[in-house]
Formats: sequence, structure tokens, C-alpha cells
Amino acid sequence: MNWHLQDAKNNFSKVVQKARTEGPQTVTLRGEPAVVVIAVDQYKQLLEHRPSLAEFLLTGPEWDDEFVADVNRRNKSGPRDVDLD
Repeated sequence: MNWHLQDAKNNFSKVVQKARTEGPQTVTLRGEPAVVVIAVDQYKQLLEHRPSLAEFLLTGPEWDDEFVADVNRRNKSGPRDVDLD
């Protein structure tokens, strides 16, 4: 269900109860979705399925040979000098 910000503020306990019984509640700001109120058990489920950074990077597309060679060439050249002035 969508709630205008002012309505959500005035009925916060109802927003929370509906999030617990009916599912996520969207709060809009100037007609645009701004936040979602969800029950804590749903939030915990989202956190459980979130991969670590390493897992996320390992699930990316495979590098082709040309890309690997380009990365290796750049690594051998060492760090770049950057003028910060």
C-alpha cells in the first residue's frame, strides 16, 4: 500500500501494523516513492540472502583473454603518478 508522507506520519502505528500483517508499505514524498516500511522478519530475510562483496565479485561475468592481458599489462606498469595540485 502507498502512503503519503503526512498520512504515514499521522498513522504510523497503522503503517507498522500493516507492514507486519499485509506486507511492505511504501511512503511517498511529493508523489514519488521515498521509503518502504517492512516487518523485521522480512528485513532479516533480505540480509540473509545478501552476498558478501567477494561472493558478488565472483559471480560476475568471466573475463576474456584479451581483457585479462590488458589488466596484466596495466599492473606491470606500476602505479600512476597523479598531480593533486
